[in-house]
Amino acid sequence: MTLEDIAALQSAKRILENPGLAAKITNVIGKPIEKGMELLPERWSEAINDVTRKALEAALDSALATLGKTSQPRSSNIWHKMAVTATGAGGGAVGLPALAVERPVSTTIMLRSIADIARSENEDLRSPAAKIACLEVFALGGRSSRDDATDTGYFTIRAALAKTITEAAEYVAERGLAMEGAPVMIRLISQIASRFGVAVSEKAAAQAIPAIGAVGGALINLVFIDHFQDMARGHFIVRRLERSYTPEAVRDAYMAMERHT
Repeated sequence: MTLEDIAALQSAKRILENPGLAAKITNVIGKPIEKGMELLPERWSEAINDVTRKALEAALDSALATLGKTSQPRSSNIWHKMAVTATGAGGGAVGLPALAVERPVSTTIMLRSIADIARSENEDLRSPAAKIACLEVFALGGRSSRDDATDTGYFTIRAALAKTITEAAEYVAERGLAMEGAPVMIRLISQIASRFGVAVSEKAAAQAIPAIGAVGGALINLVFIDHFQDMARGHFIVRRLERSYTPEAVRDAYMAMERHT
């Protein structure tokens, strides 16, 4: 591996193993997410999972189907941040009831941003595997100080999703992105939603804190998309290096770096 690629992998590792979304939101709004969790209605986690699954499905229908179109080589992170910040302001002004409307819109914008980043790392977005890899980013949360590395490490998450992702990519290659009658796509969405739902819950908890309002909602959404843009950058750097070397070689180099940091 060249020195340039080693440096790129080190950068990706720093991004992917940084603290998770809850810590980042707490740093911005100055209150722990746990306080917000106490304010959420009972059985809220079920509602969050349902909203998250539907949001991912909506993103598939309205964004992922057009990811193969050509675009500028550099990702438009700022434009996507502005768009998601605007939706966050609207949702924050209304409060938690707006989540079911705001989350599909924000998720679609974030998926477009993730695809933009993938394209800038030389992913061929006509490839079913690349399209599915964009969705995979939503399962990547970064670590918090309480996380167990064996449960949340980047390659551990990828390994847990690997079989379903392979089957889903094969399905997309043969039949396109249609969800109806596609158990493998439903299974993939469910697996990703179960992980992405944690991040959505953390965001909802932050917005449940009194006095957050429109400004707070916009700020939280800005942190939210910034977090997943970071995860996308790290993820697609790793994938780019895997195409140059082998997945096994990149993983071994990544893990060796991890042991010495």
